[in-house]
Amino acid sequence: MSSWKDQLQSLTGYTSSTDASSQTKTTARGVYATDAGTLCPDCQTPLAACQCQQLAQAQRLAACDGTVRLSYETKGRKGKGVTCIRDLPLEDAALKTLCSRLKKVCGTGGSLHADGHIELQGDKRTSIEQWLQTHYPWPIQRVGG
Repeated sequence: MSSWKDQLQSLTGYTSSTDASSQTKTTARGVYATDAGTLCPDCQTPLAACQCQQLAQAQRLAACDGTVRLSYETKGRKGKGVTCIRDLPLEDAALKTLCSRLKKVCGTGGSLHADGHIELQGDKRTSIEQWLQTHYPWPIQRVGG
């Protein structure tokens, strides 16, 4: 049967001794610290120095082929349809502004999703397509029905 000192050593990673200066750490483990502030859950760096959002935005923009896709979806919305605008080659701040303008132009509600696509309530594909063609030089493709 192991002694309490052996159990303590296995739990903490420290060897027990009568002299406090002779304690040595035998295993490496993370220690909770608050000096860096809040850490990013993905890369474990302080939020002020985190590059995760910029990298995700750069990957999203690199995946865009320059063609904006308009679609009408009802799946998962209890029969209520939304117009989805995908593959917009804009950064996050410009996407937010564009979403706000489109909601005002169409006179309807909508939202900007984290993956960079805009959803507007109702079937507004024709008005969105006309507005985008007059204000932006991107080719527009209707996807789906």
